[in-house]
Amino acid sequence: MHEDIEFEAEGDTLRGWLYTPDDADGPVPTIIMAHGFSAVKEMYLDKFAEAFAEAGFGSVVFDNRNFGDSEGEPRYEIDPYQQVRDYRHAITYAETREEVDNDAIGVWGTSYSGGHALTVGAWDSRVDCVVSQVPLTNGLYNLRRLVRADIIGDLREQMNADRRARFQGEDPAYLPVVSEDLLGDAALPTQDSYEWFTETKEKRAPNWENEVTLKTVELMSEYRPMAHAKDISPVPLRMLVANGDHLAVKDAAFETYEKAREPKSIVTLDGGHFDAYVDAFDEASTAAIEWFEEHLEPSGTSPT
Repeated sequence: MHEDIEFEAEGDTLRGWLYTPDDADGPVPTIIMAHGFSAVKEMYLDKFAEAFAEAGFGSVVFDNRNFGDSEGEPRYEIDPYQQVRDYRHAITYAETREEVDNDAIGVWGTSYSGGHALTVGAWDSRVDCVVSQVPLTNGLYNLRRLVRADIIGDLREQMNADRRARFQGEDPAYLPVVSEDLLGDAALPTQDSYEWFTETKEKRAPNWENEVTLKTVELMSEYRPMAHAKDISPVPLRMLVANGDHLAVKDAAFETYEKAREPKSIVTLDGGHFDAYVDAFDEASTAAIEWFEEHLEPSGTSPT
């Protein structure tokens, strides 16, 4: 079962869902979840939360600030460290719910929020287990892999011009998240990104909007969750990396895993970045559930 929820976060209201197992008779281990770059919760997070509930876990699922049902301005701007703080606000909200076992809190993130899960796991002592799915772990490296070398200089000049305009009080510049024209302006200029976002909007998430601020891309280039990987321990970490991932490039993810300390585990998924939500969903959700089952113990119980 699930219900609509909302909670305050630095002056804005974030909205989402609380999932609990149908047969729960007391507080349950609970997983904090939000989506990746520009995506909204309807883009398959309900499927993951349902799978977690069937396995006996609760979930706090929310739309990131500035996106979906959550408040925040400017709309469609992603500040990764603000999103990390919002994960922490979600944990605080979860602590107020009688359905939640406060001593068994997991964080789960995917793509951009896969990086957030790593960062929150390193920073927040209330976290007991981390699952990071197809994560972005090095924003500048990722940008250099996605944007052709002969046009990245033009992109940086656009960012500088946007900074000057904002300083003068002008509205922020925007660009599409994805584009059918792979040589056109887009924050995620890959064919699989275009196909997944447009198809998922049509099938599941009509409220998703194909735009982000230009500043979003600049902030992504400053974000490096890899730097925090070594600080997650002793919290157990499982990373799920797609063998064919060229969006949140897999070599950076593997490098991040090597920097993390024990206890840790890595699972490689078949397919590309977006297959974790569809074709490899069973594989991805099962790997997460097994890790949470191993490391999230309800209060008053002992590991078997």
